[in-house]
Amino acid sequence: MNLIDTHFHLDLWDNPKEIIKLIEEKKVYTIAVTNAPSVFKLTYQLTQGLKYIRPALGYHPEVLNDRPNDLALFKEYLILTRYIGEIGLDYACKIDKGLQKKIFISIIKECFDSGGKIATIHSRRSEKDVIDIIGDNFPGTIVLHWYSGSTLQLKRAINNGYYFSVNYSMTKSNKGVQIIRNIPLQRLLIESDGPFTRIGNQISSPLLTRNTLFELARIYDISIEKVAYIVYENFKMCLTNQS
Repeated sequence: MNLIDTHFHLDLWDNPKEIIKLIEEKKVYTIAVTNAPSVFKLTYQLTQGLKYIRPALGYHPEVLNDRPNDLALFKEYLILTRYIGEIGLDYACKIDKGLQKKIFISIIKECFDSGGKIATIHSRRSEKDVIDIIGDNFPGTIVLHWYSGSTLQLKRAINNGYYFSVNYSMTKSNKGVQIIRNIPLQRLLIESDGPFTRIGNQISSPLLTRNTLFELARIYDISIEKVAYIVYENFKMCLTNQS
């Protein structure tokens, strides 16, 4: 069974080298997202030469005030990885919406011009603007991480060809389950969003991916093996999407 985690904050883990060793041993294909270009370099260095972990270059909307000059670094580091994230908009935080949109538009333009990027997107209370900015012809792959918006915007994203990364916490809320049931299986991916989420008394990580697969199998009423196969095939499609 091939295991995938498309959204894991490796740099925020207490002992990154220890979890790296375990992820490689368990053979979980993992995208290690970052929240700012100024901390991306560490993740990049930690993951060089690894088979299962890839570093993602991010610039989270919540850190824009703390790291106002990181956009130049983002552009500089863009050549180092095809994985982008975590980026996006967050209208639940106190960061100025105009600033958020300005930075996000610039990032999407850079990714658009580069082509072939796999971008994991934060869209809390900002789904419409996120979809408006990205559009329907992004030359790569868009993954909406922990989507929590309306069915209308969900359908727009589906029509635009976006994927959706689902975590264990989503499977345990009524709204999350409703959203999952509206995601076509061929657009489904899995994330842990560790260390920001928990599974029981454990901090979520790529090592607990089977727990999420089990819950998704229950929701879609198919076998855990089939869910794992579909997610892996979807992930391969993301990797081959160079348009």
